[in-house]
Amino acid sequence: MTSNLARRALLLMSLTAILQTGCGYHVAGHNNSLPKSINVIAVTALENKTTSYRIEQKLTSATVHEFLARTPYKIVSNAADGDAVLRGKVVSVDAVPLLLDTQTQSQPQTQTGRATTMLITVKCEVSLTESATDKVLYHNENFVFRNEYEISTDIPSFFEEQDPALDRLAQDFARKLVAAVIENY
Repeated sequence: MTSNLARRALLLMSLTAILQTGCGYHVAGHNNSLPKSINVIAVTALENKTTSYRIEQKLTSATVHEFLARTPYKIVSNAADGDAVLRGKVVSVDAVPLLLDTQTQSQPQTQTGRATTMLITVKCEVSLTESATDKVLYHNENFVFRNEYEISTDIPSFFEEQDPALDRLAQDFARKLVAAVIENY
């Protein structure tokens, strides 16, 4: 019985040692790699190099909101007022049907074939530069955001959902962008 007790104690001590040493990973959104001298970030309006109407406005607004909600930084719009300046361009926005409606209409064997889920991909060029030194703190010329969104197959509802859907896309995009900039990966 003593050897069984000794084995359990050894196993418990080994497990405790492993848990205390950690594995080097961290929870996303909790590692700030920006210099301590950065207190104010200027988020300039993104440029729109696409044909998507107002996409740059939605993405910029959502990015500002995400910085305010998730970081301790003060956010301004004027580049001259920031300790660091975030600039970017929306290079492309692609929407690809991912799932199609397979319900039949009133005629037997007739399928609608309308998209019910779209895969949206937004590509941007993004950089964060320290104002005092012009040092690039973060740069990604191929920042890609990709997510799936369900859409209504009812045409009038689809157009009513367009603005809320764009808002959801912008929020999801901003969450990923702010995490990438703050964590520098």
